[in-house]
Amino acid sequence: MSAHAVRTGVWFIGARGSVATTATAGCAAVAAGLHPAAGMVTETAPFADSGLPPVASLVFGGHDTLDCPLPKRAEALAAGGVLPHGLPSAVRAELAAADAEIRLGGPLPGDTRGDEELIAAFAADLTDFGSRNHLARTVVVNVSSTEPAPDPDATRLPASSLYAAAALRAGCPYVNFTPSTGLRAPALQGAVAASGLPHAGRDGKTGQTLLRSVLAPMFVQRALPVRAWSGTNLLGGGDGAALADPAAAAAKNAGKERVLADTLGAAPEGEVHIDDVPALGDWKTAWDHIAFDGFLGARMVLQTTWQGCDSALAAPLVLDLARLLARAHEVGLSGPRPELGFYFKDPDGGPAALSEQYLALLAFAEQLRGER
Repeated sequence: MSAHAVRTGVWFIGARGSVATTATAGCAAVAAGLHPAAGMVTETAPFADSGLPPVASLVFGGHDTLDCPLPKRAEALAAGGVLPHGLPSAVRAELAAADAEIRLGGPLPGDTRGDEELIAAFAADLTDFGSRNHLARTVVVNVSSTEPAPDPDATRLPASSLYAAAALRAGCPYVNFTPSTGLRAPALQGAVAASGLPHAGRDGKTGQTLLRSVLAPMFVQRALPVRAWSGTNLLGGGDGAALADPAAAAAKNAGKERVLADTLGAAPEGEVHIDDVPALGDWKTAWDHIAFDGFLGARMVLQTTWQGCDSALAAPLVLDLARLLARAHEVGLSGPRPELGFYFKDPDGGPAALSEQYLALLAFAEQLRGER
């Protein structure tokens, strides 16, 4: 059966968060022709006829520990300027349908279930979602808050890995758009290899690191030594609150620093600081200060400022990834997909420079087209 004759599930971990809500509302708006698909690379010409599931064929559900209904969450995002005015009302039916498919996640405070019980429960939710909605396949996408790196001596899997294990058990391709552990937990490596499922991650590249992945190759290619590269992020909303935890911030910053180290050959002097500014809501400002040497040792500085909304930057990317992995699964591809490194700070292999990653992505689109 062709991809155009079936429906594809998108199961968000963190389904009532800003990114998932924006993606769900945005998908409905694009499908209805209310707004253009700005930011969706898979809607550009090179991806035509690659067999990707149509935007209108996507069915949404997910896990979350919050109980705020999606329509109300969308109204709050519209009030904050993240979603266009009037959009929550225009796509209220689609938001309500997705909200009806959201199941309680965990582990919650006081939850006495062990890892195996939680994985089995989450996997059952996924299987039931696919069966009730007559879906050809479901892609699980983790867009929940960043969790701290797990203690090496921990006896329990982190929450992100419980959901990832459930995706494997339910036979679902998996995307980790967060810096959290997910499929990379050592205890899951055997199951990952045996699953034969395509997967991609981790840590979506949306703002500051996107710009770093463009600028860093410029310095290398022009033989301009970088002496120091420092940065600051000011953000509010759920991400700001989560990243106020130093351990979570450290997990987030590891991906930002890795992009520079991979491209420049070594990590330059300097750090990234993340400050929670609740008044900013879902908006963020990212500032970088780059010190480099020019000809004859001339000392030079480049400063950049990025202001934007992470949810609006991330939403089209997670829709891209869900469509690309669904198609990869349909044609029988398995394992980590380095071709999708274009979307991540810490990808599963592949080049570090954004221009090279884009070429790899285009080659992947051509490969998918050839499978039709």
